[in-house]
Amino acid sequence: MSSDSSIPPVPHGYALEPDLHRMLRGDPPADALAWVCEQVGASHVAGVRALPGGTSSAVHRVLLRSRDGSTQPVILRRYVMDWVADEPWTPGNEAEVLRLLTGTPIAAPRLLAADPEGSATGTPTIVMSELPGRVEWRPNDLDGWLRRLAEALPEVHAVPVAGAGLRRFAPYPPERPLPPGWSKYPAAWERAIELFEGVQPEVPQVFIHRDFHPGNVLWSQGRISGIVDWTSSCVGGAAADVAHCRANLVGHFGQQVADRFLTMWMTVSGTSEYHPYWDLSDVLSWNGDDDRPDPTLDEFVAAAAARL
Repeated sequence: MSSDSSIPPVPHGYALEPDLHRMLRGDPPADALAWVCEQVGASHVAGVRALPGGTSSAVHRVLLRSRDGSTQPVILRRYVMDWVADEPWTPGNEAEVLRLLTGTPIAAPRLLAADPEGSATGTPTIVMSELPGRVEWRPNDLDGWLRRLAEALPEVHAVPVAGAGLRRFAPYPPERPLPPGWSKYPAAWERAIELFEGVQPEVPQVFIHRDFHPGNVLWSQGRISGIVDWTSSCVGGAAADVAHCRANLVGHFGQQVADRFLTMWMTVSGTSEYHPYWDLSDVLSWNGDDDRPDPTLDEFVAAAAARL
């Protein structure tokens, strides 16, 4: 198992293969930038910088200059990956969710422009406001950092969803045959598959981020300054967000830290039970990038299955 100080030097999404790097980090096309200027009312682009960390879309910080000389930074997301063809609803979902979050206490970007079908530039595109802060994977105060992550979720889950028409949560299916050949706990993975194919635990249905983890949380002066990447937000059990964050935490800090986060969330949310289903159903799709053994994830699955 990883120890609290065993943090990978390069978090997921920060080291890309050359072809993927060019697709996601290369400069946006001129027609896309011209469209942004037109939509936001700027005269021209003063600067463009690719943002690190994401692997599902191309995200750039675009500095716009107005005719009066003032500047405005915006975030441009272009859905350039092939997976959008299988989930064409995603860009429009992000736009609708950002509208839904307007006026709520959640520090989310404001929607500035949307071309969810790509009719303007050929690529589904979202433009949103820039939020202050930066991603923090190496906190000085680990427990304080975990506690603030836990405290953020009840506010997210309190966002009203009546009439919003959001999709319903469903766990992502496995991308490779399971159990993985390298697992020391194949029976635990088989139990996870049984749960995935069964019925979800009956829990209140609330608004969930669906991809809540430290890579999508911005920090400034030790406080959360923003939550980003709302593309997959939907209605589901609050524990789905907890499980996804736990699976990310365990890969960076180990099981004990992921468990501390769970305890903190249960305390701040007033939750008395947490079914292992949520951990097990979340990690089924995590063995999709390659065939390299992942002992930490293997231990996480075994620990969850042991609580059944």
